[in-house]
Amino acid sequence: MLLEITTTHSPATDMGFLLHKHPDRLQSVELAAGKAHIFYPEANNERCTVCLMLDINPVDLVRVRKGNYALQDQYVNDRPYTSNSFLSSAISKAFGSALNGRCNPRPELPETPMPFTLRLSSLRVDTDLEMVERLFVPLGYALQTETISLDKAYPQWGQSRYVNLTLDKTSTLQELLSHVYVLIPVLDNSRHSYVTQHDIEILMQKGQGWLEQHPERDWITRRFLRNIRTIANEAILRLAGEEAMPSDEPTSPLQESLHQQRLHRAFERLQQSGAQRVLDLGCGSGKLLRLLLKDGQFRKIAGMDVSFSELQLAKENLHLDEASPALRERLSLFQGSVTYMDERLKGYDAVAMVEVIEHLDAERLPAMERVVFGYAAPDTVVLTTPNAEYNVVFERLDPEAFRHQDHRFEWTREEFQNWCGHVCERYGYEVRLEPVGQEEPAVGAPSQMAVFKKKGTA
Repeated sequence: MLLEITTTHSPATDMGFLLHKHPDRLQSVELAAGKAHIFYPEANNERCTVCLMLDINPVDLVRVRKGNYALQDQYVNDRPYTSNSFLSSAISKAFGSALNGRCNPRPELPETPMPFTLRLSSLRVDTDLEMVERLFVPLGYALQTETISLDKAYPQWGQSRYVNLTLDKTSTLQELLSHVYVLIPVLDNSRHSYVTQHDIEILMQKGQGWLEQHPERDWITRRFLRNIRTIANEAILRLAGEEAMPSDEPTSPLQESLHQQRLHRAFERLQQSGAQRVLDLGCGSGKLLRLLLKDGQFRKIAGMDVSFSELQLAKENLHLDEASPALRERLSLFQGSVTYMDERLKGYDAVAMVEVIEHLDAERLPAMERVVFGYAAPDTVVLTTPNAEYNVVFERLDPEAFRHQDHRFEWTREEFQNWCGHVCERYGYEVRLEPVGQEEPAVGAPSQMAVFKKKGTA
């Protein structure tokens, strides 16, 4: 698959600054199953074209796994030639600064509208071609589509599901890339991708300012999130503004999402502990780290996650590339596992583990206990996990199912209490248990929190 972006802005070579890619250099970025190559077939003051060419390895598509799923289940497939979802990943990795509206050498450029022509070859469209117009025309694009025949030698076979698409619009480059990032994958519902709750945040970020008002908003959201109803419905509600609040009003627990409540409750307990050095284990995209950074009480902050891609996202969300030396000294990110002893885990007053332990295999829990409570041994550990009893409240959740496909277990309140008691007895801690979220009669709150304090500390 080949993406071409051309501009006649004067000087056209400003696009090189926006993309942080020099026109005289061939560059490549690694993808989950191959590479993406960036090159400029033309670059002068009058006209500049950048190309992003995907080089997908069909063998890796089968062998690389996300969660319990392979990206593709057959070695012979069309993904090396039409890779809608991989294109989004390639845009994020190759043109991340432009996608996020940043240009350090020329900070005025991200806000400058430019005339662009975008061409996509071998785009898979498994819906009516009319839908392509319904996606792009409301955003102000002029478009042309060229359907590719199955085989020119046999016209009777008809047309394929693949098209060449040309889009024209004057806009900022960030706006153009955001539209393509979200809309191209939704045209290919046969793609293989591993969708989690985190993809809601990605959609919110990339769709900010345009997706909320798009006439096909719900269709786009469902297709982007692979029609997983619980996740897609939450995203649709958020896009409809049902969680939006005036910025000058305080946020109440009932107005916050459950995840926000967990993060804010953990943040409050870390504040109350008096800790100045805090480690967030399983930090993900850095939401708790962002809260900690805003409070001067916390002088040393670190985030660890087993996922390199999550750490990269946290780095982007916290703008560490542009951060001051003082902030970089205060905050660090590193890759690691909570089941392995690591010198970097020592020296912190408090540790946070927000919705982490349920992602571990049960037989690995003793290793985590030894590492966190025995080896790192902070004065305070703030930990949350789902309450399995609450699952009956979710209408679409099967009685025996977990809330997330990556969960290895979910505990009742009694099971959680018993585990906390075992940890306290073995490692010399005291614990206070709290509900998180709105409680329901008989089943309690959706999440449960434990605040562990080492015996003998204030």
